Amino acid sequence: MRPATFPQCVKVRGSALADAVNKISPMKKDIHPKYYTNASVRCACGNTWTTGSTVPEINLEICDKCHPFYTGKEKLVDTRGRVEKFKKRMAKSEEKARTKISKKLRKKK
Repeated sequence: MRPATFPQCVKVRGSALADAVNKISPMKKDIHPKYYTNASVRCACGNTWTTGSTVPEINLEICDKCHPFYTGKEKLVDTRGRVEKFKKRMAKSEEKARTKISKKLRKKK
């Protein structure tokens, strides 16, 4: 009968076999990043709070205090006029849809 073999990442507890396996495959040391328990988080709206993270400082563009989904207010973050371009395209497509409907109604009469 073959002896039981365990992968190096498996931890076995509670027996003599467990002690033998754990001595053979100890966890690697110094592979985890430093953990900051008081990492500061800053949002573009000015909201700040502390949390735990692997980086000491986090900068956000939108948080739960200024996000439109949570506040119920419409806030568009415009980059290079993309919102205006989109609104113009939507207005044109709605106008085309209205003219098509009106032409169909004229043909039926």
